[in-house]
Amino acid sequence: MSPLKDRITEDMKAAMRAKDSQRLSAVRLLLAAIKQREVDERVVLDDAAVVAIVDKLIKQRKDSVAAFAQAGRDDLVAKESAELQVLQAYLPQRLGADEVRTEVAALVAELGAAGPADMGRVMAAAKTRLGGRAEMAQVSAAVKQALAG
Repeated sequence: MSPLKDRITEDMKAAMRAKDSQRLSAVRLLLAAIKQREVDERVVLDDAAVVAIVDKLIKQRKDSVAAFAQAGRDDLVAKESAELQVLQAYLPQRLGADEVRTEVAALVAELGAAGPADMGRVMAAAKTRLGGRAEMAQVSAAVKQALAG
């Protein structure tokens, strides 16, 4: 089992002991998503794959918060925001905007990419290298800027 998955399991046990139902719910949701992927693909996930799942769940929570806020459902906004905070604890330290630009510039140079036609190739490499360490929307913007200039 991966160290991150072990940590998530231990956090679930701690939340059960503390009777912290909100945290327990969010951690169980994450473990269910991990288990589902493992069963579907018949593999044991490593830390990078677990981080990708956490990233996906965080994006879903952010989208839900925006939708619920627009609909005026403050109760659901609070619930999703609490889950979002719990999930963010499992992500590695995020790169800053300058670090993302530096990494993207290095990738563009490595791949010899030039122009918007190479966007897909650079994004695929960036997703592999920066997955979990940077928000992909930010990476995409940096790639567009690097390929345009």
